Amino acid sequence: MSNGNGVTATLSNAADTVVETAKSVAKRAGKAVSGAKKTASKASKAAKKAVTKAKKRLATASAAAKKEAAVLKRKVAGKKAAAKRAAKKATRSAAGKKAASTRAAKKTARKVAAKKGAAKRAVKKTARKATRKVASTKRAVKKAVKKANRSVAARKGAAKRATRKTARKTTARKGAAKKTARKSTARKTARKSA
Repeated sequence: MSNGNGVTATLSNAADTVVETAKSVAKRAGKAVSGAKKTASKASKAAKKAVTKAKKRLATASAAAKKEAAVLKRKVAGKKAAAKRAAKKATRSAAGKKAASTRAAKKTARKVAAKKGAAKRAVKKTARKATRKVASTKRAVKKAVKKANRSVAARKGAAKRATRKTARKTTARKGAAKKTARKSTARKTARKSA
């Protein structure tokens, strides 16, 4: 009977030691898991902050581009209005010149009946000159409008390029933030496992 009691005692002692070692291993594993969770939460917070900063920068850049485009539109509208006014003035002056020339022709026709042919020729000449002046002013107005449209198109292209550049920079920063987060989590897990 004494041998049986000794065997059971050693078995119970061995079971107790196994339980204690299992408990200590479980504690260590729980600490490692909690540490990994903390590092993961820190990395996610840092990534979220980087994303919000990038979003803010994108928003400011797009707002600046929109403002610049609005200013350019206003400038073009002003130039177009000025060109229209100039064209109207030119047509009015041409009409006034035509009316004056016809009045002079009528006066000369009333005064001298023999000089009708000469008066008609003078009227035709003045009409031709007036039409030439109107055509030249119209060409000048068209050129000015084309130049304004070209400058607006160039500025719009520059604004679009600037927004694209900022978008590329923000995507590159996001990728870099993700890479740093991954590296930090990998280092921490390697240290803890070591």
